[in-house]
Amino acid sequence: MFEIVQAGGILMLPIILCSVLAIAIIIERFWMLNPARIAPKNMLPEVWSKIKQNQLSAVELRELRQSSPLGQILAAGLVNAKSGRDIMVESIEQAAAHVIHDMSRYLNLLGTIAQITPLLGLLGTVLGMIDVFTEIMTQGTGNANVLAGGISEALITTAAGLTVAIPTLLFYRFFQRRIDTLVVELERESIKLVDALHTGRSVDYKDSSESQAA
Repeated sequence: MFEIVQAGGILMLPIILCSVLAIAIIIERFWMLNPARIAPKNMLPEVWSKIKQNQLSAVELRELRQSSPLGQILAAGLVNAKSGRDIMVESIEQAAAHVIHDMSRYLNLLGTIAQITPLLGLLGTVLGMIDVFTEIMTQGTGNANVLAGGISEALITTAAGLTVAIPTLLFYRFFQRRIDTLVVELERESIKLVDALHTGRSVDYKDSSESQAA
């Protein structure tokens, strides 16, 4: 492995650094974008039960806000629940914007890695081919083995760049799709709370339990 890296030249170093950074981001995003962490299934029924029993104190609201991104959104709405539906919805939207921003953290960097690693690989190949043609100019084309070896070494960086870029791009798209799904879930739960407080419609416990079972 070390021989391959050495043969690829100096541009193998940024490609390797990009691969390490991409792996770190992927692991971190898998942990942070766990649906059970973002939007716990039983959270809204538990909050609604406490509201009906007048047990939702300031301390409980603070704990709710710190418990999860969904809790942060619900708490923002509950703080302004008595100010009217429009104010409550606006506060929920503001909290949701912060949550979505946090969920998207590092994804731009992941997408950038997917874009630049093939370019780094291509640059390494171009520089390697320049060296090959320089050798041809100085030594001629008499030794085909040397030329073939030089060309194969020049192509190493392109192969390395694509090896990093392809899975990185796949994970980038995967996380984007997961965020879209989570945003829909957060919106659905928030609307349930708003409707329950301002239209008299109760939170459907049965739907929540069935969703969890599914």
